[in-house]
Amino acid sequence: MRTPVTGGGDDYLESEEGADRTPLLNETQPDAVPACCSARYNLAILAFFGFFLLYALRVNLSVALVDMVEPNTSLTKNTTSSVCPEHSSTLNVPRNTTGKKYSWDSDTQGWILGSFFYGYIVTQIPGGYLASKIGGKFLLGFGIFGTSLFTLFTPLAADLGVGYLIAVRALEGLGEGVTFPAMHAMWSSWAPPLERSKLLSISYAGAQLGTVVSLPLSGLICYYMNWVYVFYIFGALGILWFFFWIWLVSDTPQTHRRISHTEREYILSSLKDQLSTQKSVPWEPMLKSIPLWAIVVAHFSYNWTFYTLLTLLPTYMKEILRFDVQENGLLSALPYFGCWVCIILSGQIADYLREKRNLSTVCVRKTFTLIGMIGPAVFLVAAGFIGCDYTLAVVFLTISTTLGGFCTSGYSINHLDIAPSYAGILLGITNSFATIPGMVGPVIAKLLTHHNTMGEWQTVFYIAASINLFGAIFFALFGSGEVQDWAVSGYHMHRN
Repeated sequence: MRTPVTGGGDDYLESEEGADRTPLLNETQPDAVPACCSARYNLAILAFFGFFLLYALRVNLSVALVDMVEPNTSLTKNTTSSVCPEHSSTLNVPRNTTGKKYSWDSDTQGWILGSFFYGYIVTQIPGGYLASKIGGKFLLGFGIFGTSLFTLFTPLAADLGVGYLIAVRALEGLGEGVTFPAMHAMWSSWAPPLERSKLLSISYAGAQLGTVVSLPLSGLICYYMNWVYVFYIFGALGILWFFFWIWLVSDTPQTHRRISHTEREYILSSLKDQLSTQKSVPWEPMLKSIPLWAIVVAHFSYNWTFYTLLTLLPTYMKEILRFDVQENGLLSALPYFGCWVCIILSGQIADYLREKRNLSTVCVRKTFTLIGMIGPAVFLVAAGFIGCDYTLAVVFLTISTTLGGFCTSGYSINHLDIAPSYAGILLGITNSFATIPGMVGPVIAKLLTHHNTMGEWQTVFYIAASINLFGAIFFALFGSGEVQDWAVSGYHMHRN
């Protein structure tokens, strides 16, 4: 199949089977409007800070919980593994001890930490559907506003009882569940196809930086102030962000009050053949779409390894390597800083390859997904064979999480490639499946590591890496970079 590509007047012969037939690429591209001070990049920056706060609100409890629980009811120390010597040291530095303590055992703490995901999974698909109907601005805005508001109530809920705290965390999950689908729905109207990787990588990179900043900052707040201020400070910042979002953002370029006429025409002309005009959602062909299920499998597989790295490798380092990474906030945040940098750079590289090097969208998406999934799998397995070298463990964790950043410009934004008009709904579908590893992955790992031996943990890492490898291969075989027929009303394939 022959597909015209931007950057020159000649046709570029796509030799790869199933290459792009995206409508936009069948005609001359409109001249791009500079990024500086543009409405679409202002949207990306505001979204960046929104997702920054979103992840800060998500992870702050895991840090504060250490201070909220009485020492004698915390997780029991491992007594079966004596392979490695103790690396941790206790710092005799004065700290604030005024925070109230609660007698929550390890099972209760698990329910508290996991309750977020039970709310989060519920609103994924409804969030995508609502965003396609009413727009993503208010849905995303009130999602973060609600999460921030419930975060402010967290200390009160903890005081009332563990049931109230679990309920508040589940409600926070409900609020956050609509945010990613809503953002995808907004970008379907705002992101020119050849700027998608750049714009989405900027906005979603805020999530990684939120983790980078909130992990050590929450620890410092707990150490020198009181754990309640972790929730008050981040909750108040979320409320403040909401007012800027409502004031400065619009659902579409047509309704934006400060966008230039040139930028509005540039965005609309670049998307004119990609958006559907039909009002009903084509559920049946959508759910039968193989490219959609390729994203589902990739998203599920990637998150299995991601949550393994996020929740289990620190436990492995503490119980097997005898080094508590929570004692050093910078070390625990380092992997997410690497991922943040990778997300930003990979977005720029992906669009450069598509626009300047004439690589097809499907080629770029598959290549970046393979790097972003096979790389973390390799280093996850390697983490099980490093002996007692905790420094190397941090290095492997950082490399693994960093390489995962390539997936943001791979399968993660592929929803916008195959069905721009329904990108929010598609993300809701894929993210629903991708939330499951966060709920069941740690449980399965706990079942496999009763004795906390090196061999048991190697099995955990092998399973996670195998799932990741399967997802990468499945996406490489069945993924697509082209708008699907069911996603564009009146669009027909043209083959030369």
